[in-house]
Amino acid sequence: MRLDLCVQRFLHGSDSTLGELFIASTFFCFTCEDEFRSEKVPGETRIPEGEYEVKLRTVDSPMNQRYAKRFDFHAGMMWLQDVPNFSNVYIHVGNTDDDTSGCLLVGLGAETCLGGGAVLQSVAAYKRLYPIVVEAIRAGQKVFLTIRDKA
Repeated sequence: MRLDLCVQRFLHGSDSTLGELFIASTFFCFTCEDEFRSEKVPGETRIPEGEYEVKLRTVDSPMNQRYAKRFDFHAGMMWLQDVPNFSNVYIHVGNTDDDTSGCLLVGLGAETCLGGGAVLQSVAAYKRLYPIVVEAIRAGQKVFLTIRDKA
């Protein structure tokens, strides 16, 4: 068995990219990433389209430590595997492209602005998404995130 998450990007700005995250084809929340770049710039480029397995990263790292202190339910960072030319790509809390370094931010709402957009109520979205992903992984399911641009 597997749990399928899908991000469909709908707004491609000069500073950020907005998308919609679906779980098993049902809308769940909005996403925010960095902008598209034909050549990767570290910390300033969105995740390439594709399918990525999501695992929990439990290694002792600064981000993992911050989230363990911030969220009593924390069991590791939601970590995208094998993203070409990227490392340590997570799904996490944040509102604008300033809060991500190539990672995926989640929010219950979204707003557009010159240069792209932002997500709103990020912590609330994270608190809703995180237990679904962790429960699936603990149950032995593979979790996959597909990212695609809306035509």
